[in-house]
Amino acid sequence: MLNLERLRTLHAVARHGSVSGAADGLHVTTSAVSQQLAKLERETGQQLLAKNGRGVRLTDAGRLLADHASRILSQVELAQADLEAQAGQPVGELLLGAFPTAARGLFPAALAGLRAEHPKLRARLQEMEPDDAVPKVVRGDLDVAVVLDWYNKPLPLPDGLVKDPILDDPADVAVPADHPLADRAEVVLEDFAEDEWISWPRGEFCHDWLMFTLRGKGVEPRISHMAEEHHTQLALVAAGLGVAVAPRLGRGPVPDGVRVVPVRHTMCRHVYALWRADADRRPSIRAAVEALRTAALGVSG
Repeated sequence: MLNLERLRTLHAVARHGSVSGAADGLHVTTSAVSQQLAKLERETGQQLLAKNGRGVRLTDAGRLLADHASRILSQVELAQADLEAQAGQPVGELLLGAFPTAARGLFPAALAGLRAEHPKLRARLQEMEPDDAVPKVVRGDLDVAVVLDWYNKPLPLPDGLVKDPILDDPADVAVPADHPLADRAEVVLEDFAEDEWISWPRGEFCHDWLMFTLRGKGVEPRISHMAEEHHTQLALVAAGLGVAVAPRLGRGPVPDGVRVVPVRHTMCRHVYALWRADADRRPSIRAAVEALRTAALGVSG
């Protein structure tokens, strides 16, 4: 009889391409992964992993069993969804991922609401960017991800996922308090053609969006600094080091020395929840989405 947890471990190695990657994905030690795989090899009587330089690779038998494991685990997820749907109550564990401003602006209220309404549901949050969250949902490492795209640049999504809108999040331009446009009622992006910009790190979806949007307005971006967190970006703006896009979700009070100016043609992020289609019947997912929408009602836009 094949052990389900050992199959899950082999599946994780196949997905991540390494023992250490599997350990990170499963939130266990590399030693625990190695022990599970050694037991699985004894149970099957076949070698499933072979050394490959400083790492490992799946043998033919390992790839064959990993393919079966993927189908078995998907069927188990369907069974769990059906059982939860049969019970009609959100129960068990729910793993949630969210980008930082959603984690800060939505999840405290949403998680508190879930705990109060559904005490048998254990919801756990991990903060992560959409580029990390979407593959984790596809692989089954997350149950629900809260991600974003922009009004003029959708986030590419793979097949097999369900999405539901949570809220639209307008964004302003943050400028130093002594900037010539700081007291304007509204601005257009072309007004900042000569300014230096503070952006997200290169390669991130939001950085690519900023480049795409400014160039679409005929502005060649001059990026002076890059920072992951919006609060860090605003601190750089306060120091007079450039201007930045400032979404309103999770923003809180802006630092002294910063003014936020609305954009005439509203810039907006679409925030939505994602989950696997084969888990669509789970009441816990529906409860989480409803809690997030309720939390969104308390967000000033």
